[in-house]
Amino acid sequence: MAKRKKYPKLPNGYGQIRYLGKNRRNPYGVYPPSTEVDDIGRPKTPPAICYVKNWITGFAVLTSYRAGTYTPGDERTLESKNDEKASDLIQKLLADYNQSQNIEPREQLPTFKEVFERYYENKFKRSYGHREKKSSMEQSMCAAFKNTKSLHDREFANLTLDDLQAVIDACPLKHASLELIVTLFHQIYNYAIPNNLCERNYADYVKIEKEDDDVHGEAFTESELEKLWNDKDHPATEMILIMCYSGFRFSAYKTLDINLKEKYFQGGIKTTAGKNRVVPIHSSIYGLVKRRLRRDGSLMSISPYKFRTAMYERLNALGIKKHTPHDCRHTFSALCEKYGVNENDRKRMLGHSFSDITNRVYGHRELEDLRKEIEKIQLPINLL
Repeated sequence: MAKRKKYPKLPNGYGQIRYLGKNRRNPYGVYPPSTEVDDIGRPKTPPAICYVKNWITGFAVLTSYRAGTYTPGDERTLESKNDEKASDLIQKLLADYNQSQNIEPREQLPTFKEVFERYYENKFKRSYGHREKKSSMEQSMCAAFKNTKSLHDREFANLTLDDLQAVIDACPLKHASLELIVTLFHQIYNYAIPNNLCERNYADYVKIEKEDDDVHGEAFTESELEKLWNDKDHPATEMILIMCYSGFRFSAYKTLDINLKEKYFQGGIKTTAGKNRVVPIHSSIYGLVKRRLRRDGSLMSISPYKFRTAMYERLNALGIKKHTPHDCRHTFSALCEKYGVNENDRKRMLGHSFSDITNRVYGHRELEDLRKEIEKIQLPINLL
């Protein structure tokens, strides 16, 4: 698919020409300079002067409007189908405008991509694109950055809430991926503001309208768990069981710290409550964890794609309907509920946040308190 041509940034106060989508007869909106702001300081978009077929026509309309010579309907006579040859004219008109307004040519401000690269080096103490092994946080921020491609070449200081929100609204990925993008926005602005790269943190106002799909999923049934336990020596089944009895998100297993001596996992991703949490290793999977570490060197020594493939193939071979890795997390939650694990401890082990201040601030639990709760979970009844 051909990419849309990039045009010069118009001077501040000149007005805007916005691309509104390919499925419109006149996909470019032409807007006069904004003169009002809303209650949080965002410029209000004024009504469009008109809608046109291409950027060049929009530029001609806007220039005519600023000169006071535009009348409604002029765009139909200004339309030009050959915009490839117009770059020199655009630059000349902008230069003439700047000269008439005594505006000195300014230096190009850092782009979103350039600010991200500075943030990355400051945060992780190595340059973006390095070939060394990346931490889970690095991987998450790199993935989020790739999903903000429409912002990469934009001047960071001139981005608005609408620009950030448009990235979230247009992204087809799941809720968890959108949360990573919002986290990236916060991280970059937290770096940029004290370094005088922008003035306002628009990340604070970005919203995710898509429903959180983390609540969706289907736990393994008791009969399915029984089949898995009878097949526990298969490497794929081994890992499925470890996930079902520990409850971390799938991507966390690659970076978990595992203390075999004191029998607990530590780690987690995504949320403040979920990061660096401690979950005791259930006695039923301790041997599986120990065997897997000795054999493979880590719980997840292959790529997520290869594991998913192996998991689906093994479930099919066992006559179990397809479950996703995330269903293992739902299974852990369901087992906690079934066997009466304290609700607050279930939330702690799953990395869920608390709405009440008492548990959020004062509800600390010792490892052995959590171990007592997780050991309430029993194996399928036919294996006891």
